[in-house]
Amino acid sequence: MENNKFDENTVYSLLLPEEKNCDIILLRGDNMKMFDFSKKKTQLTCSDINIRDPFILPLEKEGVYYMYATSSVTENGKTYGGMVAYKSKDLKNWSEPIRVFDVPRDNFLTGVVWAPEVHYYQGKYYLFATLNSDIVWKAPMKNHPAFLHRTTQIFWADSPEGPFLPFESKLPHTPMGQMCLDGTLWVENGTPYMIYCHEWVEMMDGTMELVELKPDLSGTVGQPIRLFCASAAEWSTGSLREDGTRTYVTDGCFLYRTQTGKLLMIWSSFKNGEYAIGIAESMTGKVFGPWKQQKEPLFDKHGGHGMIFKTFDGRLCVVLHAPNSPGGAERAHIFEIEDLGHTLKLKE
Repeated sequence: MENNKFDENTVYSLLLPEEKNCDIILLRGDNMKMFDFSKKKTQLTCSDINIRDPFILPLEKEGVYYMYATSSVTENGKTYGGMVAYKSKDLKNWSEPIRVFDVPRDNFLTGVVWAPEVHYYQGKYYLFATLNSDIVWKAPMKNHPAFLHRTTQIFWADSPEGPFLPFESKLPHTPMGQMCLDGTLWVENGTPYMIYCHEWVEMMDGTMELVELKPDLSGTVGQPIRLFCASAAEWSTGSLREDGTRTYVTDGCFLYRTQTGKLLMIWSSFKNGEYAIGIAESMTGKVFGPWKQQKEPLFDKHGGHGMIFKTFDGRLCVVLHAPNSPGGAERAHIFEIEDLGHTLKLKE
């Protein structure tokens, strides 16, 4: 640069102060353009993060909340599943994403991850991940989507930031002959169980299933049992298909024991075309049920797949994604809820 003029064929760079939230200014000729290459923000809010099926793990000792989200990568034209974590101390300001999991390339299924959950159990962190694939493993029903094999598999790590690793078999924990998703952990009388959804795509009327897990969660014990069907809930109206059949979705199960000892399960389906969260109650207080559906949903404003957690100051909250569509608009929303002993309700 001579005589305080810029050569029109030269690009000049100027570092900006950190608070300007931009790496460099590019200067060409007498014109100045600002390019934000890294979009560096030391803090994000929920409105910045596109996420479905949010799951928050509070670690009180560290004073940190982890929120887990799916994050895929493409290699040589093939998509592989993975997961990132966001960290927060106040549930309002979140860190940039930290990559904590990539599906091993030699895993049985390697596709996109849905609904990642991380549970702390017996000194380790366990990831329950729904894994998708391009494997057509059953002939599809007429006018229904293809059966692309989908399962829940459990991975483990010594840290909430991973790396999460498969067990030796690298096989799903849900039955190979079922289309499954959204597995979650429940421990009762010292025995770990997985509750998961047997998909409407295969069943028409989606179900909740229960299977016992081995003590180290490396596999299952015995055969799964059915807890209930989606159509059992009065609020779950299903979806009418072009061929005149009606299908009922089961999604996003999560269990919670109330202050009076009742065992509740929140889960998602559709109410009059809107994604919603309902509540089921075990009539015995045990995970085996039988389960009765409560009449009124917890949330019915086109959002769902929720989970329940307590804040460090003792508030009971549910986190869910909303809206359910269009794709890309989904954000995590955290609502304080009330434990009424026999049910849950959003706090007004």
